[in-house]
Amino acid sequence: MPCRISTGPALPSSRSLASVSDRTGSVIGSSFWVWLRYGVRGVVSKVTICLALAAPAWADPVRVAALGDSLTQGFGLPRSDGFVPQLQAWLDAQGEDVAILNAGVSGDTTAGGLSRVDWTLTPEIDAMIVALGGNDLLRGIDPEVSRANLDGILSKAAEADVPVLLVGIDAPGNYGPDYKADFDAIYTDLSAKYDTLLAPDFLSALSSVEDRQAAMAQYMQPDGIHPNANGVELIVQDLGPKVQALIDRVE
Repeated sequence: MPCRISTGPALPSSRSLASVSDRTGSVIGSSFWVWLRYGVRGVVSKVTICLALAAPAWADPVRVAALGDSLTQGFGLPRSDGFVPQLQAWLDAQGEDVAILNAGVSGDTTAGGLSRVDWTLTPEIDAMIVALGGNDLLRGIDPEVSRANLDGILSKAAEADVPVLLVGIDAPGNYGPDYKADFDAIYTDLSAKYDTLLAPDFLSALSSVEDRQAAMAQYMQPDGIHPNANGVELIVQDLGPKVQALIDRVE
């Protein structure tokens, strides 16, 4: 005897339904419409539940705080042309689900960064860019003082289990070779100590331009210290892949 596989209540044929209806009135007809209404509703409900369970959960974007000075803050530029907005746009174009938070303060030294790192590292922060030291150089601060301040910042990040991209600044030779050597060593030493990602020089993309005079004219603001929008674009292209590597470190 052949088997029949049923996936639900069998629908009565129109002939049998009419025949039974003739004999028993509307009882079976009513049952049919009840089945059609609630049976289909049940199927739809089950499909909806399955689709909901199969749908991926929406995750929050990775939140990265950029702790820095005027180079991070975007000094002298329209808001959209600053480092953080241009970096955000670059990362968006790469398909990264990330939010870069501007924690740059114009004129800040490593001491200033240390004083505000606690309230920068809120529970929502997943990673941090640390780009400080330029104003220490301008003021001729003892490299050991700058080292201690940056060490304190990285120590706080380590305690919070927040991965860091440490961005240095290349010291000029104005204060002599010993000062330059001591200052430049801060970033490589601390990066190794705390296992951070490292970009040795924030302005590397500009300083690597062979024609120094042309670079100053095309990529720097009139003060000769801060990059213009075109300069920031080059910096972002240089640092962007390192920020992507930082995002990859977030668990």
